[in-house]
Amino acid sequence: MKYVSDKPIDFTNQDWKQYTPRERARLEARREEEEKKKRALARRKSGPRILLEWVLQIGIVILFAYVAVYIFGQTRTNVGQSMDPTLSGGDTLLINIFAYQMNGPSQGDIISYKPNGSTNAHSDIKRVIGLPGQTIQIKDGMIYIDGKVYLEGADYPAITSPGLAAEPIRLKDRQYFVLGDNRNNSEDSRSAEIGVVTNDMIEGKAWFVLSPAEHRRFL
Repeated sequence: MKYVSDKPIDFTNQDWKQYTPRERARLEARREEEEKKKRALARRKSGPRILLEWVLQIGIVILFAYVAVYIFGQTRTNVGQSMDPTLSGGDTLLINIFAYQMNGPSQGDIISYKPNGSTNAHSDIKRVIGLPGQTIQIKDGMIYIDGKVYLEGADYPAITSPGLAAEPIRLKDRQYFVLGDNRNNSEDSRSAEIGVVTNDMIEGKAWFVLSPAEHRRFL
């Protein structure tokens, strides 16, 4: 009869068939016991690793949350009635500050900008009407872009005060012409105090009304 030593047995090898059923049962039991010990040791060793992975995952989630809040969660307050009826005075807006890092605003975007680029000035909220390279003029109460009437989706009132836009305004590179939606009660690009808005004055795109709750919606 062949006796079994304490040397580990390779169960993938056919030699184990040389042992009696009793010996095989004992070897298999010993193998299972060794596997249990290995698993227990692996769990003990992996404890700190699991904890480290857990901490790293929490850190990544916090980082992404911070970045998301920084990019999409900055707030600005609309002052006055110049954006009625779209926005009311006192509405708090969420601003996407990275919206225009690659490309400038699109026609119809509502943007936040610093008038004349002054960092001390209160942020202004207006709608983009004219883009770089376009010629803007207001006559007969209507907006003309490159000589053609600009038809907007909303039904805004006829403009009674064209201001600087009574004469054609040719927008240069990185310049934008903005208007308030309350066209006859808004200080915007028609005013010499504001004028055209340049890229370096723009803070970001307004995309959500945060408060008050009854005004909460996407823009």
